[in-house]
Amino acid sequence: MKITVCAVGRLSAGPSLTLVEMYADRVRALGRTAGVSDFSIREVEAPKGLSGSARQEKESAALMAAAPEGGLRIALDEHGKALSSEDFAARLGAYRDDGARNLAFFIGGADGHARDLLDKADLKIAFGPATWPHMLVRAMLCEQLYRAITIMTGHPYHRA
Repeated sequence: MKITVCAVGRLSAGPSLTLVEMYADRVRALGRTAGVSDFSIREVEAPKGLSGSARQEKESAALMAAAPEGGLRIALDEHGKALSSEDFAARLGAYRDDGARNLAFFIGGADGHARDLLDKADLKIAFGPATWPHMLVRAMLCEQLYRAITIMTGHPYHRA
């Protein structure tokens, strides 16, 4: 199974990028033991001069275009389902076991996702009721993907 994180905006040097790179490297290193054959992050440009729904539409179209064809789509959305780390790992394992070849995670910009992307998502998840900066969400998602892989493989990283 291949996992792709599609995100609005480019991370520049700093703590968020350091965290994303660290956990992405860990996902790639341990992922194969859990059936993850590839992990990538695709960044799309945030449109200039747009706001509100026009910005959401443009960003969401770019995110969907960045996703691999024919895969499952998972949107990170403040109104999505909050999953425990164990439940998230179980979902990933079930997708893998059911033969999913591609999973795409969508992280929108500051205005969130357009309705079209949310309607096409196979799953909408949230990292709790708080609002998080989209650049930090990228690091949080990479960490949770790594944690899910450690749960799936029995690695001692996750201590529940």
